[in-house]
Amino acid sequence: MEKSIVLANEISEISRLNGFIEEIGEEFGLTPDVVFNLNLVLEEAVVNVINYAYPKEDHQWIYLSAKLQDGTIILVLTDTGKEFDPTMAPEADITLSADEREIGGLGIFLIRQIMNEVKYERIDGKNVLTLEKKLQ
Repeated sequence: MEKSIVLANEISEISRLNGFIEEIGEEFGLTPDVVFNLNLVLEEAVVNVINYAYPKEDHQWIYLSAKLQDGTIILVLTDTGKEFDPTMAPEADITLSADEREIGGLGIFLIRQIMNEVKYERIDGKNVLTLEKKLQ
């Protein structure tokens, strides 16, 4: 079972993303907790692409596919923006207070905590982020 969506790199597309996640939740028979967590993860990843991958005036596309395979949901986020490997980002120091902590990095921390696998590849000028979550 597989489903996909193409989003413009605009913040207004987040509502479409949320609707897509609700749809796959229903079609894949996911629990509300899993849908909530996927929403957090994908919103963080897509907002990062929107904010950092392209110059502000550059209208581009973000591709997302979701597949349920052998009890694992596999999400693949692809864009043609600036190369960025989130798997190489340093771990956020969550022991520090909000005032002491550097800005950024918590979204990647969140993604790593929720998903079982986070893989990045640069293929033919595209960022390909694969996120896997084993279902109970």
